[in-house]
Amino acid sequence: MARFRKIMDERQPEWRLAIFVSKVNMYYFTGTMQDGFLAIPRDGEAVLWVRRSYERALDESLFPDIRPMQSYRDAAQAMGMFPCPVHMETEKVPLAMYQRMQKYFGFTACLSLDAEIMAIRAIKSPYELSCMRRSGQAHKTILEDRVPQVLREGMTEAELAADLFSIMMEEGFHGVTRFGMFDTEMILGQVGFGDSSIYPSYFNGPGGHIGLSPAVPALGSRERRLKKGDLVFVDIGFGVDGYHTDKTMTYMFGQKLPDYAIEIHERCVAIQDRIASLLKPGAIPSKIYQEIMSGLEPEFLENFMGFGKRTVKFLGHGIGLVVDELPVIAQGFDEPIQEGMAFALEPKKGIAGIGMVGIENTFVVTADGGECITGSSRGLIPVY
Repeated sequence: MARFRKIMDERQPEWRLAIFVSKVNMYYFTGTMQDGFLAIPRDGEAVLWVRRSYERALDESLFPDIRPMQSYRDAAQAMGMFPCPVHMETEKVPLAMYQRMQKYFGFTACLSLDAEIMAIRAIKSPYELSCMRRSGQAHKTILEDRVPQVLREGMTEAELAADLFSIMMEEGFHGVTRFGMFDTEMILGQVGFGDSSIYPSYFNGPGGHIGLSPAVPALGSRERRLKKGDLVFVDIGFGVDGYHTDKTMTYMFGQKLPDYAIEIHERCVAIQDRIASLLKPGAIPSKIYQEIMSGLEPEFLENFMGFGKRTVKFLGHGIGLVVDELPVIAQGFDEPIQEGMAFALEPKKGIAGIGMVGIENTFVVTADGGECITGSSRGLIPVY
């Protein structure tokens, strides 16, 4: 809370009231996820207003001021009219909710506080990093040790996804993979056999997958079955107590991939290692991106970070309470990296007729560079 107030004073010195409605940010400040809103006045103590469940909020949270409400009317009677403009999560607040709050609280304009809260969340506390390290250790066990044991000829992508979810729950998964990107339903992540892993997807990442159907383009296909010679691509999030890690592992099922595909994969792993070495306090994400991309040949850049015209313009992303946090290893991110930040690095390249090779791991920024917390395998694990 003190860090949030400080950054608001520095970046938006005229601010008077911040309102949070998203459950992830509510959890970040209070330790509970309820239906309500968190009000942080510049000159006063913060109040968590809860519609449902007030009893659960009291049970879960040590936040000093939690108050019940049946509707916004109750909070308005206690708080009075909001100052104008009020600062809100403009990336998260639906228009209908905004209009209802205007009706009861009387403000006529709002300004964004999204950049400020993401800057605060980007720097993890020791507690947050401890959750991510626990997640990373389990993530390693699942993808490096357990998945090779469940791959079997003839299984469908959907069956692998179901087996994978069961394994994840056994290893302590918190049960959901959260994204900040609007209306994103990923469930686990992306599971694909062969060139299913480069099939077009709405998701803003280098990989792809067919999914269950056009209505649910998630998990994996019920028709695509695993056969000898397939590349298996598994890109999933994992999490403990709300905090995520991100990891991609690839497998060669039944026989080796062609030598050229293995060479491309190893090049991607080397790129990951190079980026990780640059993740030191003071480094600039956009400069890291420029350095890496300018060192790659035009031939290699074709289908790098995607396939065909569906390539993405980043090499890694922040991670924490959601998988897609800030900052991003991409153009336009010019603020220095700080110790305690965490990044998922994911250099990958699509290969026609083969699928998506490459790797992804989660790293914590240290004075010596990125420390990998999700395992050491270089991928393309043979399963013969």
